[in-house]
Amino acid sequence: MRFVLRGLAWGALGYLGGGPGLAALVRWMGGPAWRLETVLTVGYPFALTGWLAGVGLWDAWARGWFGLPVRPLPAAGWRRYLAFCTDHKVIGIQYLVTFVGLFLLAGAMALVMRVELAWPGRTLVGPAAFNQVMSFHGIVMIAVAIAVVLGGLGNYLVPLMIGAPDMAFPRVNALSYWLVPPVALLLLGAQLVGGFNTGWTAYPPLSEINPAGQALFILAVITFGLSSILGGINFIVTIARLRAPGMTWGRLPIFVWSVFAASVLSFTFTQYLAAALLMVLLDRQAGMAFFHFARQGTPLLYQHVFWFYSHPAVYIMILPAFGVALEVLTHFSRKPLYAYRWAVGGFLGIVGLSPLVWAHHMFTSGMREGLHAPFLVTTEAISVPTGLVFLSALGTLWRGRLWLRTPMLFAGVGFVWNFLIGGLTGIFNADVATDLHLHDTYFVVSHFHYTIVGGEIFALFAALYYWFPKLTGRLYDERLGRLHFWWIFLAYNATFLPMFWLGLHGMNRRIGDYPPALAGVNLFVSVAAFLLGAGVLAAVVSLGRAWVRGPRAAANPWQATTLEWQVPSPPPAHNFPAPPQVVGPPYPYGQPGLRHAVMPAVGGDR
Repeated sequence: MRFVLRGLAWGALGYLGGGPGLAALVRWMGGPAWRLETVLTVGYPFALTGWLAGVGLWDAWARGWFGLPVRPLPAAGWRRYLAFCTDHKVIGIQYLVTFVGLFLLAGAMALVMRVELAWPGRTLVGPAAFNQVMSFHGIVMIAVAIAVVLGGLGNYLVPLMIGAPDMAFPRVNALSYWLVPPVALLLLGAQLVGGFNTGWTAYPPLSEINPAGQALFILAVITFGLSSILGGINFIVTIARLRAPGMTWGRLPIFVWSVFAASVLSFTFTQYLAAALLMVLLDRQAGMAFFHFARQGTPLLYQHVFWFYSHPAVYIMILPAFGVALEVLTHFSRKPLYAYRWAVGGFLGIVGLSPLVWAHHMFTSGMREGLHAPFLVTTEAISVPTGLVFLSALGTLWRGRLWLRTPMLFAGVGFVWNFLIGGLTGIFNADVATDLHLHDTYFVVSHFHYTIVGGEIFALFAALYYWFPKLTGRLYDERLGRLHFWWIFLAYNATFLPMFWLGLHGMNRRIGDYPPALAGVNLFVSVAAFLLGAGVLAAVVSLGRAWVRGPRAAANPWQATTLEWQVPSPPPAHNFPAPPQVVGPPYPYGQPGLRHAVMPAVGGDR
């Protein structure tokens, strides 16, 4: 805790030393008069630097740059989770706990919206406050969707699954996590200086005229983008260079392939979002005119740059979820992953096609009509590699020896059903004619939530239950796990299926009111949403309790074949006493004589 407190103190000192002083210098040189937004913006890099130095970057890394002895940080006990720890397993837990907490906060904001939408007219908050709640919910959920599986489970499991002792760049890995808390603080602090009401997309011209809270939103998203880029680089290098002997590309577990594909997208495209938001900030702060229409700017340019990142970002979210689902399905079907090579090809096909589909988000924006048909075709085309992944899941289930434990329910029932609905309804939004009718309605809301929440969050629960013994060394209550699945699954579909009907009947998204004729269905959706929230909270509390008091877990309670299950639970500090030797495919079920890996002999024992 002292490192966090020191980080906050050093961050405050950095801001006070840099922000007002630099703003005063700019004003002295003939710049604009004192503005709160200017002081907040120019002071932020100093505050961020102070924060990072205080939480441990100075002790664990930067002192060496100046020839000073590096000071050791806590390497054991709970204190390491609140310091600049370079152990990939600690960083994975840090990501998971942080983003599950943010997920619950954003979910609470969703319930505020559903209270307002339970009845027509004003119920709880006015239109302005509703838009601020909606915007906060949206950007936090997007951050959760991008980082909770990739940053949390990816960091914890990828080195274990490929037989590596750690990530390729452990200190960069720690840095990528400690960039995240300032993001949360900025988004919360933005509510104190006017907030932001642009949704998670921050379209100009509204984002250029909003109060100072919009500037903090921009700084938060740029910081989060830097964290994503650093994480993407680390995963790519780790998977490419640190695989155990014999771990060829064709022997990688499918979850590792999904992390690799998502990391390529994260590393390649995140800077476009940062560039778009930086241009908005320069329009606001420096009088530039990239998107300011009154000064000959082009607001439509922002949408092109924004969606050039933000549609690939959908696959940054969903690719690791695909990997989780396929990983769980093959182990709990007790058969090799069906069409493994085709599934990998599907991942790589998604990576290749995702930069070519962005403008289907802009069919109603006023862009040239000649662009409609090409982007309709590319958007439909990306369903082919996605379909390969989905067919791999169905083929793995077909005639398998299904073990219907909680992880299998979330992956084999919840994920498959929900993503099927999300994928099929996306076809309507890809078609220009139907998109003109459905755009900005609750049909889009439901489609997006079925894809990301119904897909990724259900995969997250599958992963949490599946790898729970590995992460914690404890067992959860299987009966409660099954109860939580059916509770969440039924409440989720009761919440979001009716939204398709609402969208088809003209209910607009991002607006806190609707015609009275839609009141009955909206009340039903709101009640179902509260049941869903209660189910998610119950599952999180139950898993938290099992983490503290659950029975001790064996090293491999599922009798799984991949490397992470061949070491104790939780794993030791350096994962493996010596590099394992990989000798076969990752899922040798039903193939006598085949093994995935041979563990090294230590002290005469195997």
